[in-house]
Amino acid sequence: MLIEALHFLRSLTNPDQLIQLLSTVLSGWIGYVALFLIVFAESGLLVGFFLPGDSLLFTVGVVAGAGRLPIGGMIAMLAAASILGDGSGFFLGSTLGYSLFKNRKSRIFRQEYLDRTHEFYERHGGKTIIYAKFVPVIRTFAAFIAGVGKMHYTRFLTFNVVGAVGWVTSMILLGHWLGSVAIVQRNFEKFVLGIIFVSVLPVGIQMLKGSKKTAAAR
Repeated sequence: MLIEALHFLRSLTNPDQLIQLLSTVLSGWIGYVALFLIVFAESGLLVGFFLPGDSLLFTVGVVAGAGRLPIGGMIAMLAAASILGDGSGFFLGSTLGYSLFKNRKSRIFRQEYLDRTHEFYERHGGKTIIYAKFVPVIRTFAAFIAGVGKMHYTRFLTFNVVGAVGWVTSMILLGHWLGSVAIVQRNFEKFVLGIIFVSVLPVGIQMLKGSKKTAAAR
């Protein structure tokens, strides 16, 4: 069962296999619903961090470039999925997540952590929501943490829309433009891995800088 699930997820990031899926088991409206739900879950549901995000959107762009999907419709639909996914994550954070910090005797979910989170999102929440859209895994949890930190919802929604539209549009258009390039077609899996690497590289750099500062302070 697990192997089949992994094979299915891998198929979503291969243009030929995605076209085959959309022509068979995911034909018609079922395919659109499946793509919508994957982006929705990967964007805001905490269990969706393992789902393909950047690579899926890039592949959708390639398939759209081949004339098998409407590019405008896919951008609009998947941007909406990302916005709604983040909205769900924010709601979970502001309700379930926030309630974890109400116990002042808790050693893990301490009130001071909540206060720091709230202060951080008041100062940097906007750019954090936008930036997180372009970083795998972090993208899944950013909205939840914003909800825990009680970021003002209208402010969150504004940056959520900007980030979602920017992320979905850029990834799909990148696939649309580069999908027909011969070197990309011959090395598609490597190119997709390269996109993921570039996405997580800034996080790695920041972690390295943080560790150096910690070491220097000792």
